[in-house]
Amino acid sequence: MSTTEDHAVGREAQADAKRRVMNVLDRHPFSPPPWLANAHAQTVWPRFGRKDIPLERRQERWDTPDGDFVDLYFLDGEPRKPTALLLHGLEGCSESIYIKGLSEKLGRHGWTAISLEHRSCGKELNRAKRMYHSGATYDLEFVVERLVRDNPQIELFISGISLGGNITAKWLGEAGSSVPDHVRAAAVISAPYDLPVSGPHMDTGVTRLYVKHFLKGLIPKAIEKEKQFPGCIDIEAVKRSRTFAEFDTYATAALHGFRDATDYYAKVSCGQFLHGIRRPTLLLSSADDPFNPRTTLPRDTADASPWLHPQFTERGGHAGFIAGPAFGPLHYWGEDQVVRFFLEYACA
Repeated sequence: MSTTEDHAVGREAQADAKRRVMNVLDRHPFSPPPWLANAHAQTVWPRFGRKDIPLERRQERWDTPDGDFVDLYFLDGEPRKPTALLLHGLEGCSESIYIKGLSEKLGRHGWTAISLEHRSCGKELNRAKRMYHSGATYDLEFVVERLVRDNPQIELFISGISLGGNITAKWLGEAGSSVPDHVRAAAVISAPYDLPVSGPHMDTGVTRLYVKHFLKGLIPKAIEKEKQFPGCIDIEAVKRSRTFAEFDTYATAALHGFRDATDYYAKVSCGQFLHGIRRPTLLLSSADDPFNPRTTLPRDTADASPWLHPQFTERGGHAGFIAGPAFGPLHYWGEDQVVRFFLEYACA
């Protein structure tokens, strides 16, 4: 059989798998309680209304090839069960409630859950002249390669939320078929598929309140980074930043080799890499996401690819997806769908 024929057979087999898995996912539609149907309520409730989830995890610090480090937090599962690598969003960390929630659910199935903390997002500022950003795929690649090297039998799944989702989808699309076979599937939650649209959108209207919140954490980190490397950024311009466009121009772009925020958004936005993905990937987003307009959802690309499994809901906010009856217990449907998706491909 020729390479072309092999490719056609593989594509058709994956298309069959996609239909089967989508049927499983579609049997669990998202239904928010009436009092939490609003997009902003869905977005902020997990942070303020969800109880903390105690987990017994161990920390490991891995030195990176460029002389820096990344911190990882392990919720150890059962031997020979799969491992999930989780990437948090903007200004999140291993303690983010959505990371702990998904970790806990995977742990119920005996899986190991590993939270990768982006550089500068932990308790200690990283050492190198860089921070983290939406296109920084090198740490994900490094961690996957080491996990595979240390455990050749590993069955690995990856889940990225928001900025972490952008990194996950971008890496999968860039690497394509060269992604290690150990990576069985991935989930991308509330990712900004079109940053040239989502970035400026965040700097307008009510979403500027979210930007103000994020900048309260980002600006002090940039100030500390300039103290580490005097003159690496225009620190006064960073201090004056009131929009993502300003901060990403004077801090993110300046530190990481982009011309400005516009150049940065255009080059790292994950939507342009989706066509290259060659691992089953769940795309879970809502049309009412306050951060990402509904026009940015890659519906046509997802429908055309046998590897992409779209779950685009009308409601759910940004990484919210809180479901339940009007007068009953809440559950986190997005996390439940990720677990269902992973279990399907773990059993395939």
